[in-house]
Amino acid sequence: MKRIFCVLLLIACNIFLRAQARIDSIQFFMDETPFNVTLATDITKLLNTKMKADYFQKATFSYKLPDSSSANEEININARGQFRRSYCYIPPLRLNFHNTTSPTLYSLNSLKLVCACRTNAEYEQYLLKEFLIYKMYNLLTEKSFRVRLLRLTMQDSRGKKKPFTQYAFLVESVNAMAKRNNCKEWKGPNIATEGTERQQMTLVALFEYMIGNTDWSVPGNHNIRLIYSKGDSVTKRPYAVPYDFDYSGLVNTDYAIPTPELGIDNVRQRLYRGFPRTMEELQNVLKIFNEQKEKIYSLIQNFEPLSSQSKKDMIGYLDDFYKTINNSRLVQYEFIDKARSE
Repeated sequence: MKRIFCVLLLIACNIFLRAQARIDSIQFFMDETPFNVTLATDITKLLNTKMKADYFQKATFSYKLPDSSSANEEININARGQFRRSYCYIPPLRLNFHNTTSPTLYSLNSLKLVCACRTNAEYEQYLLKEFLIYKMYNLLTEKSFRVRLLRLTMQDSRGKKKPFTQYAFLVESVNAMAKRNNCKEWKGPNIATEGTERQQMTLVALFEYMIGNTDWSVPGNHNIRLIYSKGDSVTKRPYAVPYDFDYSGLVNTDYAIPTPELGIDNVRQRLYRGFPRTMEELQNVLKIFNEQKEKIYSLIQNFEPLSSQSKKDMIGYLDDFYKTINNSRLVQYEFIDKARSE
């Protein structure tokens, strides 16, 4: 009897210790320290199968934290995205930690990994700009995806290709983001843009204008996720949450081309894709942008991995936005007179 009790106690302790060792998903994305990671997989197989959306392959995710703790766990990965999956050398990936072979990272569930599209300095700067756009939106609303910067080493498990190290970042899962906001992900039918929560949609549309992004759609479920309050069981008017900003003018990748139907020549040319609002509604939301301006600029200026040229470019592009929103005549013209009608 005593032996059985001891065995059960050991099992209970082991379970407790493993639970304690797990990374907390909320804290993980609040940490500003770059996460040093090595992702080892069969790179040749990954490149050959990246167009197969449902194909998963094994990888080893190794990391070391500032407190010297480390882990080396087996996960599943697969290529994701649309254009970038075919265009990029290493496509954006989905990392699935939700398995018995990755106990420490288990709570992270399944995360998007955004890699530099090409293995050169120019594309790494694109990635860092996109990372900062997520951080900017975090300053405006909690209903936003958090991101964690990585210093990622890609290693070929078969030793056929040389390893390389670049910045990358992980994007918080939609379930974790919704849970933080006491919400759930919307899984109902497609919704029209104006069927979402009005003030939040105004914020989204103005933010997309700020960064020069037209590559999004609520009814098309394109680069927008919808969440709704757990307590809103009657109306279920969801909140729009944007993501994927590599086609924005603020990033200005060499592959970003606006849809011809929009009538703009390039992604640096801003176009408001929101629907009509009153001046009062606009000013209530634009106030948030003005209140966070100093923090947004500081975010860029103090981000060490970003080159001085990239910083100058981003600040200059945002200067034009702030000139517009602080001129009532331009606010009327850009966001009311030129607002979408359909």
